[in-house]
Amino acid sequence: MVKKILSAFLLCFFVATAFAQEQLQLSDVLNYAYYPQYIYGVTPMKDGESFTQLSDDGTKIIRRSFRTGLQTGVLFDCAVQGSGARLRNISGYILSPDEQTVLVETKRKNIYRHSYTAEFYVCNLQNGRVQPLSTHGPQQQPLFSPDGTMVAFVRDGNLFISKLLFDGAEVQVTEDGKFNEIINGLPDWVNEEEFTTARSFDFSADSKMLAWVRYDESHVPIYHLQMFKGKSPELQSNDEYPGSYDYKYPVAGADNSRVCVKTYDIASHAVRLMDVPLDSDTYIPRIQFTADANKLAVVTLNRLQNRMDIYMVNPRSTVSTLAVREISDKYVSERAYMSLQFVDDKMLFLSARNGYNHVYIYSLSGELLRQATQGNFDVVELYGYNPQTDRVYYCARANSPLRKEVYSVDKKGNITRLTPQDGSNDATFSADFRYFVHTYSSATQPPVTTLCDQQGKPVTTLEDNARLKRQADNLCGTKEFFTFNLSDGTSLNGWMIKPRNFDATRRYPVVMYQYSGPGSQEVKDEWGMGFYPGGFVESCWAQDGIIVACVDGRGTGGRGINFEQCTYLTLGQKECADQVSAARYLASLPYIDKDRIAIWGWSFGGFNTLMSMTEAPVFRCGVAVAAPTNWKYYDTIYTERYMQTPQRNAAGYGVNPISRAASLHGDLLLIHGTADDNVHARNFYEFSEALVQAGIPFRQQLYTNRNHSIYGGRTRQHLFQTITDFWREKLLGK
Repeated sequence: MVKKILSAFLLCFFVATAFAQEQLQLSDVLNYAYYPQYIYGVTPMKDGESFTQLSDDGTKIIRRSFRTGLQTGVLFDCAVQGSGARLRNISGYILSPDEQTVLVETKRKNIYRHSYTAEFYVCNLQNGRVQPLSTHGPQQQPLFSPDGTMVAFVRDGNLFISKLLFDGAEVQVTEDGKFNEIINGLPDWVNEEEFTTARSFDFSADSKMLAWVRYDESHVPIYHLQMFKGKSPELQSNDEYPGSYDYKYPVAGADNSRVCVKTYDIASHAVRLMDVPLDSDTYIPRIQFTADANKLAVVTLNRLQNRMDIYMVNPRSTVSTLAVREISDKYVSERAYMSLQFVDDKMLFLSARNGYNHVYIYSLSGELLRQATQGNFDVVELYGYNPQTDRVYYCARANSPLRKEVYSVDKKGNITRLTPQDGSNDATFSADFRYFVHTYSSATQPPVTTLCDQQGKPVTTLEDNARLKRQADNLCGTKEFFTFNLSDGTSLNGWMIKPRNFDATRRYPVVMYQYSGPGSQEVKDEWGMGFYPGGFVESCWAQDGIIVACVDGRGTGGRGINFEQCTYLTLGQKECADQVSAARYLASLPYIDKDRIAIWGWSFGGFNTLMSMTEAPVFRCGVAVAAPTNWKYYDTIYTERYMQTPQRNAAGYGVNPISRAASLHGDLLLIHGTADDNVHARNFYEFSEALVQAGIPFRQQLYTNRNHSIYGGRTRQHLFQTITDFWREKLLGK
């Protein structure tokens, strides 16, 4: 009898333990316990058969076969080549064009989103010799010359060239670099952030010239970020009095950096100013030498960003010729210059001139050779062009805005779909396009990475995330997509994650997650759905009995330029109206409690949360994280692309959360980092003050010394636990 009782007890114990193990823990999600495994850093080699990667432990640069996926060699090993230089780990690397030399990066220190300093070492792969790129301080953005004999880099706002054939002799190209005044070859804060670039210099194809953009930010207003002692990390210097980080940040309508393009003749040391037609407030989002050493491509944008010009500039004569002009009645999408590629005597880029983003091919002189893709769908990425076969490789949402596939198209317009799976497909091609690394995922399938041949036939599987798939099947909520129509007939796409024990006879509260920014997409059939991949945070909330939903409103991407740009000059107005409509649609469903609907978002999503909660009384509560609250506080490039300047569009800027604070409906939790260099905490302070003076109660949470991402130490854990507790209190009465 005792044995039977004990056996029954143990059985109950194990069942209870097994049940407990089937529960998601928010701490595990935030600590990346359910983060998918990816094949990172695939760098194709010029033989077309191989690619390189960092080893998982960051101590080796390994070579793998595109044909088999197997490791075929080690290019660099910290324990071997790096021992003399005391290199213990590698944070990145750059192969020379001839693949005989590698720049090994270590001791990386991030500055902003893309910029950082690091110490680089030059390793000769033939004899194993390793030496510092420079002994005069950390470097930024090193670049090999095409012949592999030189490396250009930036330090303290000045350009340098290290001549490898002369034992790394260092030549200083510029001398006027000065913090917060002059930067040579690197973008300032706003150009880096909004043009998604960290380097603004390039070598000519014959390795005889160096060209760069010079940024004069001396007239740009300074923004002061107060910094405290804090923890993780602890800034001891701020113990007695707070410190300050001061940098140039142009708010909408303010002065930008003044830019120009210069070249340096490496043999004669001559510096020349290029004669490129520039307004006083022109942007230069890209410069790049073409295969013709006498043609430097300089891309310019006017301040309103509705005109993009591509000039071909002779680096010696300084004469420029307009090759291509792209004009929009609203704004030229950043995809145009971000996709720009030069292959032999051709240039390719994405243009939405006919309503959807498609690939266009030009000669270097500016002759349109052909539109490579066409149809009522968006090309989302241009992978490259094979001059031997005259074939273009790209990724497109050809069948649905929710999904994307990899394709190639020949000069006659014959299209080959290389990835048959429905969901999200991405590719990294070998140098000769004979192989590609294919990553596929869907809302219910974690990323599967395979090696494929040029026809898309899988050769071998590199990572299938099978363990994560089993975990997700056992732990995640039920995922499904839906569509509904606005009153004008416009259809909007959405997804929802329901509790695993969903009961259609019950009425559930809803948390609506959204970002809603121009050209963004949150509703996609891919593993990346939700704030963390796989919807695991949302599944934690679903576990509490909450349905989480997301709707992409007007202004988001994947549905053509008219849908994307319909919010021009009126940011937030259509977007918030669509979230209100989405909430009303959800409230009409029989299993939704219309009195317990919440909304939240981060950055633009935080802004639209506040706009939505001041639009109509449909939300029980909401959380706005790192939210812009008046676009006149945000930077020039992003804001003016969609809103023009405050001087030209006072009415558009006048509609903002601060001006609508008295109309806030529902309980609000407002969250911000005090050291946010992107969306400054002044947005938080000014909006909270508007609420105070309007007599509106709310909650707030500040995070000391945290930037726009609000992480470090236990910060992210605290943030999401705070949000979770808010939902439990306001939606579940706990």
